[in-house]
Amino acid sequence: MATAQLTTDALAEKHRSTLDQALDTIRTRAYWSPHPEHPKAYGENGSLDAAAGLDAYKALLDTRFELDQPGTDGWTGGEISPYGPSLGVEYPHADIDVLLPAMRAGMGAWREAGPEGRALVCLEILARISARTHEFAHAVMHTSGQAFMMAFQAGGPHAQDRGLEAVAYAYAEQTRTPGGTATWSKPQGKRDPLELTKEFTPVARGIALMIGCNTFPTWNGYPGLFASLATGNAVLVKPHPRAVLPLALTVRVAREVLAEAGFDPNLVALAAERPGEGIAKTLAVRPEIRIIDYTGSTAFGDWLEANARQAQVYTEKAGVNTVVVDSTDDYKGMLSNLAFSLSLYSGQMCTTPQNLLIPREGITTDAGPKSYDEVVADLSAAVGGLLGDDARANALLGALVNPDVKARLEAAADLGEVALASREVANPDFPDAVVRTPVIVKLDGSRKHWEGADPEAAYFSECFGPVAFAVSVDSTADALELLRRTVREKGAMTVGAYTTSADTERAVEEVCLEESAQLSLNLTGGVYVNQTAAFSDFHGSGGNPAANAALCDGAFVANRFRVVEVRRQA
Repeated sequence: MATAQLTTDALAEKHRSTLDQALDTIRTRAYWSPHPEHPKAYGENGSLDAAAGLDAYKALLDTRFELDQPGTDGWTGGEISPYGPSLGVEYPHADIDVLLPAMRAGMGAWREAGPEGRALVCLEILARISARTHEFAHAVMHTSGQAFMMAFQAGGPHAQDRGLEAVAYAYAEQTRTPGGTATWSKPQGKRDPLELTKEFTPVARGIALMIGCNTFPTWNGYPGLFASLATGNAVLVKPHPRAVLPLALTVRVAREVLAEAGFDPNLVALAAERPGEGIAKTLAVRPEIRIIDYTGSTAFGDWLEANARQAQVYTEKAGVNTVVVDSTDDYKGMLSNLAFSLSLYSGQMCTTPQNLLIPREGITTDAGPKSYDEVVADLSAAVGGLLGDDARANALLGALVNPDVKARLEAAADLGEVALASREVANPDFPDAVVRTPVIVKLDGSRKHWEGADPEAAYFSECFGPVAFAVSVDSTADALELLRRTVREKGAMTVGAYTTSADTERAVEEVCLEESAQLSLNLTGGVYVNQTAAFSDFHGSGGNPAANAALCDGAFVANRFRVVEVRRQA
């Protein structure tokens, strides 16, 4: 174990109040964040301002990313920004047979640190990442294709909030059973009582594997990473090969903090893969891997759940997010809210609405009755108006993350009548970026088309990217039945609904309660169905096919450790 430069007392003085506030907030579900959202908030107290963060990012390009972790047997890289440039960064490639035993070696001392000690170290890791938010923002932008401001917020403070939230839940679950020594005495009538002393210790499962995603490497990665680390596990980070840099930076910071706090830095390590190597499957079934966190395709998520039987597997997979449009008392606000939701990050979010279920006979609004065709035309106009200016379009859309998204977008136009065609947007700063506005396609959702379980219906599959289907249904009642079936069979990360009817509101709420889907009702302002706030909102439910876990709740952390009891005769 390294000599500690960060003492427990120093960490407690710096971070205990933050941990206490996080613990209080997951109970109250109120708004709170210790991580500033505005770029101008950085530049003091050791944090990097905009210029320094950009310089730090540029200094990483075309270099070897040293981590000094055991088992390095070569170098690998190859990331190309969705905006065009090659990053040119090379990462250590690990001999897993050497790295995994080295990762286990430090787990004993990490266990002895206890729930509070581990939580405080995790908070120091997050604090140092926060100080470098501008640097991380560029790394996220140029691996995910997010526009800078989204990369800054979602890849920075919002991701850090989710990591802190996971630490808070981990601490709460580990301390649910009292630590230290408990005295047990059972009366025996006239005889002496039976007396024991008992100690209860949270014990980690082993090594956790965090399999990163391309679109939100930090936001989706931090909950699992910090939940596992805070509960005493070592964590092996396997980034998506197109989005290594943000998680490699995270690993580097974590290793530095662990060493300074007197722990083995190999408790956190990176597993970068060579092109086409596909090491996730190999790692997932290693006996040393006892926890897996994964965000990505349904096919690989299902494979993990079926084959990584030695591990506790947490997956977030594909879903078909649906909005039921029944009626509204703020037609303009509804259209504006939906237009933004469909456009943000080119629809490349697991929470973006895809299916808009609209009664064929139309809806009632504060602007008068609107037919199905009018609603679709007005929504198309709202999207077109929002993205009509190229500068604003680039700031909202970002870039398509990979060629598969572009191919799905182009194919969607052949699925039905195009209400809003996608257009190409030029990015003057990055001429090679592929930027496209959303397409809206009209589809027939009559009961006769779907009650026979038509597997070919486009709206029964996730079409990841800037694609929305305006699905005409026979009635709101049919919309709710189609919603129910979609969530039950395909899953959904989010559900939205617009209605002025109390009965309809109760009906859609009942569907979502029965099918375990997170519901947003009548959003017309600055909160969108595809956004969730840490400490308050649950991301996914774990109760439908889109995900088997929620970010974050007690279930997300509680099975990452077990409580081991030692009894002694008093």
